[in-house]
Amino acid sequence: MCAHVLVAEDDEMQAELIRRSLLAEGHTATVVHDGRAALDAVRRVAPDLVVLDLMLPVIDGFGVCRVLRRDADIPVVMLTARSAEDDVLLGLELGADDYMTKPYSPRELMARIRTVLRRSGRGAVSERREDPVVRAADLAVDPVRHEVRCDGAPVECTPAEFEILLAMAAEPERVFSRRQLLEVTRGTDRASTERAVDVHIMNLRRKIEADPRRPARLLTVFGVGYKLSGGRA
Repeated sequence: MCAHVLVAEDDEMQAELIRRSLLAEGHTATVVHDGRAALDAVRRVAPDLVVLDLMLPVIDGFGVCRVLRRDADIPVVMLTARSAEDDVLLGLELGADDYMTKPYSPRELMARIRTVLRRSGRGAVSERREDPVVRAADLAVDPVRHEVRCDGAPVECTPAEFEILLAMAAEPERVFSRRQLLEVTRGTDRASTERAVDVHIMNLRRKIEADPRRPARLLTVFGVGYKLSGGRA
């Protein structure tokens, strides 16, 4: 079973642990750290399931869940350090499909996610995706093996570079702002800044472009950000 899971967790170490556990299970993941970013990501990537921390900044998990239940039909697994019965009941009343309190076992969380996906029917769609590799612009990005190939040749990437390529290959021709790419890398590079995104792009061009000074794949869209040119393979 392979699904795209949105992880909305403000604790970056916890978010990275969940992300790695999802990849090990064969899923792909988008990580965000506040409620507004979670709602933006739902509209942008249309995930199969949301892992939602209740104590998110900007908009808390309860608020995010209210919007999801009003505007979408996406399974939600709630996470929180608050184990009071009222919180559990409110989360379930808002439509959460499952609820786990911290600390929790990553293995148990993965088992809960499998169960919710199967129950919701989203997993049945994902099971047909036998090959998790994302292909675009003569690139092959493998989220399970954490490998990148360009024109068939292996490319060594840092974790942040890998996350940027995975996000852009999943949506070729889409223009990503520096802020959006920064959000993509925060699960792997907590010290990253918008300026650091430019450095990641420059390093990636050295690795995947025939002429990094005249890029044909990773293009700059002036005043906006960057895009990966080339349709999905």
